[in-house]
Amino acid sequence: MDIYQHFRKDEQPFIDQMLTWKEQVEIQHRTKYSDFLDPREQQILKSLIGNDEQFVLEFFGGGEQSERQQAILSPYYQSINLSDFPIVLLQASYPNKFVTIKHRDVLGAFVSQGLARRKLGDIVIDEHNIQIAIAEDVASFVELNLKTIKNASVQWVNVSFDQAIISKEQWYERQAAVSSLRLDVLIKEIYRVSRQAAVQAITRGLIKVNFKKVENPAFHVQSGDTFSFRGKGRSRLIELLGQSKKGKWMIRYHILN
Repeated sequence: MDIYQHFRKDEQPFIDQMLTWKEQVEIQHRTKYSDFLDPREQQILKSLIGNDEQFVLEFFGGGEQSERQQAILSPYYQSINLSDFPIVLLQASYPNKFVTIKHRDVLGAFVSQGLARRKLGDIVIDEHNIQIAIAEDVASFVELNLKTIKNASVQWVNVSFDQAIISKEQWYERQAAVSSLRLDVLIKEIYRVSRQAAVQAITRGLIKVNFKKVENPAFHVQSGDTFSFRGKGRSRLIELLGQSKKGKWMIRYHILN
């Protein structure tokens, strides 16, 4: 059976990498460490490993509610602890009376340093502090070079995982029946807009799937996909629960409010 038939064409390089990892762990007894994976990539890796007892697969992103997480894949006889993940939690305060810093401001400042998105985990901001989960191999570079965000001076300090800020964002779980797994159908259902409005939002570039702009209303969605609708927030397709006798797909999803 062709394993690729269950995934999208643009996901094949990631699948190939994970299958290589699986072989290295099985044959060479090596432990493999990933960069930060989005929820869809986590879902793919879980499906590739399945319930195979030859492997131990664990995920962690720096906090209990982390969306972007690193993975460790090891032989069955090894145990994995949180301290094994090459993650550093950096925190900086900012003058909130004079500037409002948002997620996109931190992400933009990070990427402007020439760093890959996969090296950055979740970004959490409260009234006084910014926290970023970051790959250990770039943490020192960020501390030394990322000194300004949106014209505000910042200075990073390393904090422990038990000091992670709990995000005030709340994900609400819902279930629904949809006629198909087209992107426009899911956007219509999740965001409670008309089918026409969903199509227009997609074709105008207002919709991202797994952090990438998708402008095809017929795009086929899959479990683990994360959606963002500019101005209306984010959501995640958690699970396909099967089809009804009338051919409708039962889905379980989370929406951020």
